[in-house]
Amino acid sequence: MGRKITDKVTWVGKIDWELRTFHGEELSTHRGSSYNSYLIRDEKTVLIDTVWLPYAKEFVANLKKEIDLREIDYIVMNHGEIDHSGALLELMKEIPDTPIYCTANGVKSLKGHYHQDWNFVEVKTGDELDLGNSKLIFVEARMLHWPDSMFTYMTGENILFSNDAFGQHYASEHLFNDLVDQNELYGEAIKYYGNILNPFSPLVKKKIEEVLSFNLPVNMICTSHGIIWRDNPTQIIEKYIEWANNYQENQITILYDTMWDGTRRMAEAIAEGIKSVDNQVTLKLYNISKSDKNDILTEVFKSKAILVGCSTVNKGIMYGTAGILEMMKGLGFKNKKAAAFGCYGWSGESVKLITEELKKGGFEVVNGGIRELWNPTEDAKERCREFGKEFAIKL
Repeated sequence: MGRKITDKVTWVGKIDWELRTFHGEELSTHRGSSYNSYLIRDEKTVLIDTVWLPYAKEFVANLKKEIDLREIDYIVMNHGEIDHSGALLELMKEIPDTPIYCTANGVKSLKGHYHQDWNFVEVKTGDELDLGNSKLIFVEARMLHWPDSMFTYMTGENILFSNDAFGQHYASEHLFNDLVDQNELYGEAIKYYGNILNPFSPLVKKKIEEVLSFNLPVNMICTSHGIIWRDNPTQIIEKYIEWANNYQENQITILYDTMWDGTRRMAEAIAEGIKSVDNQVTLKLYNISKSDKNDILTEVFKSKAILVGCSTVNKGIMYGTAGILEMMKGLGFKNKKAAAFGCYGWSGESVKLITEELKKGGFEVVNGGIRELWNPTEDAKERCREFGKEFAIKL
């Protein structure tokens, strides 16, 4: 069932209360998500985006209740990924000749997913589509976060259909930002940015500056996922500018993986040392194997420094630690310091290996790390406390 956004715009998307992972198993979505599709009725009628593939038949059936599909003059696909375009196959069976407006890379993406030669209309930044009283203005947003991504701006209503930018994986019966819990909203927004958009921060900053230079009034930001920003919508733009600028808070996060709790004891002793020097810093500890990887990465994004600890296993490191280091490397965090620690029984390579991976991930490694043999003694834990103190002082 559609829900009115304005007199001309209706939300016709799908709230996915059950979703718990996204991009395969790469991203956790504890609060579900939504696939936001919008129907614009002016002198011409436009559908912006569809929904994820599993809900394609449901989407088309519901859309038929909202409008005679033959009245849809144009389809705009801001992004070809199947959580946006998944209902196109079902929809185009009904209205096969309807023009689909997207970027040149969008054509490649949609053809790559569906192997159909639909009536594509390629657009680029500045191109317009006249609807009668309003116009749609297209703005390419390459690599935010795919090569085909674009924004669509609607004049008159002053709505920015922002695609993946400014969104969150957040299911709610309330469509708008002023109706939901603000801590939940911003928690999901920063998780979305830190886990998806952070690698493209320079492009995010550049694109926001470009869009702001157009001096277009923005009454509402209609995202592709989660909540629509209608109350002071530019607040999330301001947050994106902040997050894109090598973001950090006064936080240190300690990550560890442990076999027999020796590395955990080291982590706790290091934390004690840090707090003895700086009791104002926010300090968080996470067992990598027992914690959600994307929640961890969100905390890394917020941190000014991290410590990563792991036991040595078969001259290497545990797979949870290897995985989180690989994800951090891909996300390209900037402006963050780091160090390694770990317990071992006989060979003890983990600290060296973690240090190397941290460097590859762009972290400024402040020292060579610390390792302790077997179950740390009181003397060993005191060395860890001193290590924590020295680490905090170097920050």
